[in-house]
Amino acid sequence: MRTEDVLAAIATGLWRWDNASGTVTLDAEAARLLGLPAEPVELTEAAVRSRFHPVDWNEIDGVVNLAVAEGTLAEARLRIMDGDGRVLRTVRSRSKPLIEGDDYELVGTLQEVAEPQPGTAARTPVTGDWRRSREAFLLDAGRALAEARSTAEVLRVAASLSMPGFSPDGLAVFGVAGERLTIIGHHGHNTGDEGPFTSMSVDTDYPAAEVVRTGRAIYLPTPEEYLRRFPVTWPLAQRFGRQSWAYLPLIVAGRTMGAWMAAFKHPVAFTPDERSVLTTVARMLAQALARAGVAESERELSLGLQRTMMPVLGPGIPGLHVAARYVPTGGGLQVGGDWYDMIQLPGGRIALVIGDVQGHDVRAAGLMGQLRIALRAYASEGHRPDAVLSRASRFLYGITDGDAAETAADGAARGRGEHPNGGAPDGGAPGGGVASYGGGGPNGPGGPDGRGHDVGPRFATCLYLEIDPVTGVVDIARAGHPDPAVRMTDGTVLLRPTAGGLPLGIVPDTDYPTTRFTLEPGETLMMCTDGLLETGGHDLDSGWDRIRALLEGHADDSLEDLADSLVEAVHGPGSHHTTGPLADRREDDIALLLVSRQGPAVREAPRRTMMTIAQAEPERIAAARQHMRQLLHDWRDEDQLDSAVLMVSEMVTNVLIHTDGDALLVAEVTCAEDARRLRVEVSDGSDELPHRRHPGEMASSGRGLVLMEMLAHAWGVDPRGEGKSIWFELNEPPSDKGCCA
Repeated sequence: MRTEDVLAAIATGLWRWDNASGTVTLDAEAARLLGLPAEPVELTEAAVRSRFHPVDWNEIDGVVNLAVAEGTLAEARLRIMDGDGRVLRTVRSRSKPLIEGDDYELVGTLQEVAEPQPGTAARTPVTGDWRRSREAFLLDAGRALAEARSTAEVLRVAASLSMPGFSPDGLAVFGVAGERLTIIGHHGHNTGDEGPFTSMSVDTDYPAAEVVRTGRAIYLPTPEEYLRRFPVTWPLAQRFGRQSWAYLPLIVAGRTMGAWMAAFKHPVAFTPDERSVLTTVARMLAQALARAGVAESERELSLGLQRTMMPVLGPGIPGLHVAARYVPTGGGLQVGGDWYDMIQLPGGRIALVIGDVQGHDVRAAGLMGQLRIALRAYASEGHRPDAVLSRASRFLYGITDGDAAETAADGAARGRGEHPNGGAPDGGAPGGGVASYGGGGPNGPGGPDGRGHDVGPRFATCLYLEIDPVTGVVDIARAGHPDPAVRMTDGTVLLRPTAGGLPLGIVPDTDYPTTRFTLEPGETLMMCTDGLLETGGHDLDSGWDRIRALLEGHADDSLEDLADSLVEAVHGPGSHHTTGPLADRREDDIALLLVSRQGPAVREAPRRTMMTIAQAEPERIAAARQHMRQLLHDWRDEDQLDSAVLMVSEMVTNVLIHTDGDALLVAEVTCAEDARRLRVEVSDGSDELPHRRHPGEMASSGRGLVLMEMLAHAWGVDPRGEGKSIWFELNEPPSDKGCCA
């Protein structure tokens, strides 16, 4: 008797699905089961599809793809529909894919089965309940794995997955290192159980090793099946008391990077639906592990680059406390152009440097490293702060201008169809009309090089100071950088205005004037890059107000705690590890340097400040007024405060108008018996003494001395060896709580 006759006798039909041609061949019984005349027929895929329930057709498509990928049987339940959309019967299809290159044929059987009774525990593709549960599980698993940022997080997510109806109790992820199989992580085992599997040859007769060799999944539904297929390594698995195992390849971009084992204490038949879930999870797990590996490599590169670029402050400096912080931006490799440095100088002096190279990329980090080395070399040669910055500006201009010139020449050569080395680009003939990459394009010499790489000139801001730990004398030169701030012993915080020049690298020869002041014992000097001030939508002014409040409100004497507080106030504590409104507000790199002079701090010591207003910078008169308001922020009489600001403005303006030199402003607040006294001196290099004038009603000047006589408690003009000094004093109204209450 023929096989076809035997199958027809038991109501089983044969069918063949040719994927290449899109045709399906049915024998007579298979045609009858599909609601067609009981005779052999060849139909198109569309004609057969019209006989199946739409939901079931989508299901069998996934089952077939899974079987083709694994080389296993494809099995599914299918509802057969008539022309009016009514369900005629339910059939079970079992087929085997025959793969030839990229095409395949499915050869299988169709057999009528009974519909499951309502309320039973059956969960097949037909019922839809299991499908909905599976889809919800896969969505949740995909979201959780997509959010995992490290290999350890991926493994924790994989261990917590609760698969619908058949959750494994043991998991293991295997990786490949050369020709060895290694354990990346496991769950559901005791410590040390991974010992035999930590370094296993991929040629071993072990399921995970075979999966890595072949790239195909292995399902072992019973211990007997495990023993039959892998008798050599069965003793390794037997001691765990499991009943079923699934080993699936972890494939990324067509390459098998490892294997995933899911082990069950209860028997699992590994139906097509269950295999489909396991395969989907394995794909997501492989992608998550690949992403985590790339992220960890980038983090390690970033940390290594930071460790290389950022100096170690080294042992303590007698007389000084120093604290530093560097926080990179939130994206990419987390490297950028901000830096700080501390340099030991001859004679016991210390140089502190903080700066910011334009950009937040690897090139900015590279330029920062070069500039830092150059600054260290110039400082070690014994140059003063102004000479150090002048040489550094010339150095940065030279290396970035050379890059721009090379890019322009490259772009011009490409615009002529020439290769920079003399030949034609991409093997073509010279003059072939290749589009320009650089110099002649709209970006100019400073634009991208045609491959998305910015190679144009860049600048850097920098603050360089030298401090004598014994005397506290500080010499500062500034190149376009934010001014430093000083926290005095009584908690008053002043922005210390300093003379400055252009950022480094803009022009080859630039002058950088030096500002000198004294850091008293117990005072703290803060230097930072603009990332600390401008993050969170602030500008330099409002950002400084925020930082100033933090500095004044910090009661702890620990410089390290103060540095942490300043950084955390900008982007929230640990915000780069959490989600929510504070998640990663690091919009710019942050570099921070704090230096405090040791010694007996006297809280009632004079509050003193000094600043220079140059002839070429009349706009700094406004800074002087603001400086006075900061110095007298707790002065009890608001009218006296306004008077002091007005007199300072008049005194400084007179120097700039009536002399050819700069104005030196010195202000000091001291404690008398029951109140404080403000003394302000403005000095200049002119020997001509001011004299009282009698301005008319419409005069626009000549009232300076008149105002001082009306507003100040005492004032005067003192000739100096070279120049003169005009001064005034104001006495604060006494307080019941004492002088400095």
